[in-house]
Amino acid sequence: MKQLIINSYNKLKETNILSNFFNLSSIQISNIVLIFLTIRLITGVVGLAEFGIITFAYKFSQFAGAIINYGTNQSAVKDVAHHITDTSKLSSAINNTLCIRAVIFMLYIIILLILPIILSVFPLFPIAYYWYILYSIPIALAEVFNPLCFFLGAEKLKLFNIYNLLFNVIAVLTLLFFIKSPANALWVNFILGVGNIITYLVLLAYFGAFFKLSYNLPLKSEMLKTAKDNFYLTVNNVSGNLQQSLVLFALATWSNASVMGAYSICDRVIAQCRGFLIIVSNAIYPNAVHLYKQSGNLWNAYRKKAKRIIAIGALVGAILIFILADFIVYILAKQHDETAVLFLRIMAFVPVVSAFNVLNVIDQLIKNNVIYIFRIAVIMFVIAAFVAFILSYIGNYILIGASTLIIEACSLLIYEYTIKKTAIQNA
Repeated sequence: MKQLIINSYNKLKETNILSNFFNLSSIQISNIVLIFLTIRLITGVVGLAEFGIITFAYKFSQFAGAIINYGTNQSAVKDVAHHITDTSKLSSAINNTLCIRAVIFMLYIIILLILPIILSVFPLFPIAYYWYILYSIPIALAEVFNPLCFFLGAEKLKLFNIYNLLFNVIAVLTLLFFIKSPANALWVNFILGVGNIITYLVLLAYFGAFFKLSYNLPLKSEMLKTAKDNFYLTVNNVSGNLQQSLVLFALATWSNASVMGAYSICDRVIAQCRGFLIIVSNAIYPNAVHLYKQSGNLWNAYRKKAKRIIAIGALVGAILIFILADFIVYILAKQHDETAVLFLRIMAFVPVVSAFNVLNVIDQLIKNNVIYIFRIAVIMFVIAAFVAFILSYIGNYILIGASTLIIEACSLLIYEYTIKKTAIQNA
C-alpha cells in the first residue's frame, strides 16, 4: 500500500513537471514568434544598425529589471506556494515583493537622472544612446508588476499564458502602426514596455481578486528580511544577466552600430534558446526538491541523466542553427550580413554548454549552498567583464562571437568543480 502511494505521488509529480513545462513552453514559443516578428518589423523599417542601438537600450533596461526584481522571481514562487491557502500571509508576501521592487525602481530613476553627469566623466557609451535608455524606462517599470512568479507559485500558468500572448500581439500590432521610419526608433522599447505594464497590471488585478488579497504597505522588518535573504540570489541573477549583456555593452563602447546590430540579431536568437533551458529548469525545480529529500544519490542520478538528455536536444538545435545561419539572419534582418552569420554560427553552440550547466544552479539551491552561488556569480562577473571588454577592444569578429561561449564554458567548469568539491566534503 505504501509503495502504491509513493508510485502515485511520483506519477503526480511527473504530471506536474510536464504541465509546468508545456505551460511555460507555450509562453516561450509565443514570445519567440512575436519577438522574431518584432525583429523583422523593426529591422525592416529602421535598419540593422538602429536595431543594434534599440537592443542595447533594451538590454540596459533588462539589466535594471534584474536588479529591480531582486531575486523575487525565485523567492516569491516558494512564498506563494507555501501560503496559497492563507489569504493574510499570501497578501503580506505579495505586498512585500511589489514594494521592494518599487523602491529599487525609484532608485533606478534617480540614477538615470544623474547618468548624463556620469557619462560626461566616464564616457561608457555615446550620449546619443542615453535617450534610447530613457525611452526604455517602461521595460524596467514592467518588472515591478511582473506577476509570473505569483502565477507559477499558484500553478495557474495557463491564464498567464493566454493574457501574455494576447497583449503581446497587441504590442506588435501597435509597433506596426506607429513605427514607420528610422525617426520612430526611440519609441520601440517604449511601446513594448507599456504593453508589458498593461499586461502585468491586468494579470496582477485578476490574481488579487481571485485570491481576495488586501494591499497594504509591508512592515519595515519584512522588507529588510527580504533584502537580506534575496541578496545572494540577486547577485547571481545580475551576474547571469551581465554575462549575456556585457559583450553588447562593450561593443557600444568600442565598436559601431552595424556590428552591434549584427551581434544583437544573434544574441536575440540565442536568448530564446536559453529561454527553453530556463523553462526546463523551472519545470524540474519542484520535483528536484522532493528527490533530494528522498535521497541525495537519487537526485544526483536524475540530474546526470536529465543533463545528458537536455544537452542532446541542445546539440541538435545548435547544428540546425549553424546550418541555417544565413537563412535565419536574412529572415530576421531582411538582408544578408556576413558578420551576423559568423556570430550566429559561433554562438549556436552556447546553449549546448548551457545545457550541461542548467541543473547545476538548482543543485546548489536545493542544498542551500547560496554562498557558493554568490561566490560563483562574483567570479563570473569578473571573468565576463574581462573577456567581453578585452575581446571587443581587440575587435576580432571571431573572438567577439566566441566571447559568450568562453564565458559560458568558464561558468560550467566552476560549477562542476564546486559540486564535486562539496560532494567530497560531505562524504
